[in-house]
Order: sequence, then C-alpha cells, then structure tokens
Amino acid sequence: MTTLPRIALTMGDPSGIGPEIIAKAMADPETQGLANWLVVGDPEVLARAGQVTGCPIPADKIHAATQGFENFEFGKMEARYGSAAVEYVRVATEMCRAGEAQALVTAPLNKEAVTLSGRTFSGHTEYIAELCHATESRMLLASEKLCTVHVTTHVPLRKACESTPERIVRTIQLGDEAMKLLGFTNPRIAVCGLNPHAGEHGLFGTEDGANILPAIERAKALGINCSGPHAGDTVFLQGYRGAYDLIVAMYHDQGHIPMKLIDFEGTVNISIGIPVIRTSVDHGTAFDIAGKNLADCTSMKQAMKMAVRMARTKMSQSLP
Repeated sequence: MTTLPRIALTMGDPSGIGPEIIAKAMADPETQGLANWLVVGDPEVLARAGQVTGCPIPADKIHAATQGFENFEFGKMEARYGSAAVEYVRVATEMCRAGEAQALVTAPLNKEAVTLSGRTFSGHTEYIAELCHATESRMLLASEKLCTVHVTTHVPLRKACESTPERIVRTIQLGDEAMKLLGFTNPRIAVCGLNPHAGEHGLFGTEDGANILPAIERAKALGINCSGPHAGDTVFLQGYRGAYDLIVAMYHDQGHIPMKLIDFEGTVNISIGIPVIRTSVDHGTAFDIAGKNLADCTSMKQAMKMAVRMARTKMSQSLP
C-alpha cells in the first residue's frame, strides 16, 4: 500500500505529559513518515510542549478542540483539564466514525481530574464504546513479545468472578479478530483460569470448569485456535517464551501485572469490540515530571506504530 493512513492523536490531559510525548514522538524518524498525523488538542499547550522539548508541532498538524487556558501550568490536576481531555477523545472518535481518520491514538488523561469536572468516567475504552454505541468493548494489551485481552477490567474483583461463558467466549472472539488485524493469520490463544491452578479440578473453585471450559469449547467450535483454562501463574511465562500469541485474562490485574513486568515502556493499550481503531500508551499523566522534558515517548511511539499496523491492515481489506 502507498496511501498513508490519517491518524488522530489526542493530547490527553493538557497539564500532563501527553503534549510532550506527542511532540517527541511526531519528530522521531521512526514514526514521522508512517502516517498523516493530526493532533487533537490545544494549540497553545502544544506550542508550550514544543518549546519544552525542542520538537515544535507544525500548525497544519493540529486540530484545535480547545483554545488556550487562563493561567495554564503543567503538573496541575484541575477539572477544566480533565474536561478538555475528554473533549479531545470525543472529537477524535467522531473523526474516525466519519471516515476522516483511520485510527486514533490517545495520550493519557487523569480519571480523577475528569471526575472533578462532574463527569462519571471509568476509562477511554468504555467512553469510546459509549460514543460508538458499542456494548462489547474489551481492553487488549500488546507488546512485541505477547498480547493479553481482558474478560473484565475496571470492575470490582468480586464481579469479575461472575463472568459468564457468553462473555468469555465473546472475549476470545474479539481477541482473535484483533490479532488478525495485527497480522496473525491463526493466532494461538491461551485462556487463563480464574482460580489458583485453574481450580485444580474443583479443589480451589468451580468457575474454571463451569464457566471457562465451556467457553473455550465453544470458541474452538467456531474455528478459533485456543486452549485452557491454564494456570495464571505459568501461562504468561509460556507465552513470553513463544508458546502463545495471545492470553485471555479473567480480570484486570491478572493481565496487567505480567504485561507491565514484561515490557512496561513498550506495551500498548488497544480498545477492541468498537467500530474504530484505538491504541494508547499504557501509563498515566505523570504530573510530577510534566513540563520538564523528562517524559519518555517510547510507549507513545509504540502506540502510534500499532495504530498504523492495524489501520493499514483494515485499509487493505477494504480494497477491491
């Protein structure tokens, strides 16, 4: 393919490290020519970030969704910044839905700042799903070594234990589809158990046999290359060593802890089960170092590359 995808980058919380890591990543030769990048954010804040980093963002690469903040400072948690960060996501999502962009990449926002603005907000994935009227969104973490998709994420652990076979099999399906967008023709999928040792044949709980195993059998019947339930304490090591391409985790920390240990800087957050391609850094706003040119843009570059990879696959599938 010779046509470059157009990809929207949301600035994240204006007072966090988002503006800086975007400025650095856009100037990096590794990512500069991969897509037609467009930053959805605030031109004045982005200009400040350009000065701080020495990587100015061209004006024609900025879509102004806000226009300046009185007495702006980096490193401050404020309701107005939380509200603005959500607005950038809304604008970029609508661009993708209208076909004006082929994917979006999100810089970090701060959930507490968003909550201060009076909005209920549990995360990017859930918010974008709401905008797209999607009811089956999931979070997938991807690195060069391994990928993980979560059956549940931002819910109490007690509720995660109640996952139904239907939700589990749908998660396996969505993970399989996402891996194919990433270029895997027949992804090898391992499904985690919920309990220690995947229940040890009922000794440590019945959920693995009653809910997870039937979901795996149903997914196999659909032609998906999956196995399990596997013990959560060993399956990630097996995947890291090359036995699997994707691991299905039952709850947030079961998937997040090993993925962040494997490759914190290079892990990308991907929203699946929604009609737009969305990738993100897998770190926070880091208010303590914002505006000081200390932020590492590695995760942002990885998220940008992943978005390009998925967008190009999707574009190629739509060609006659």
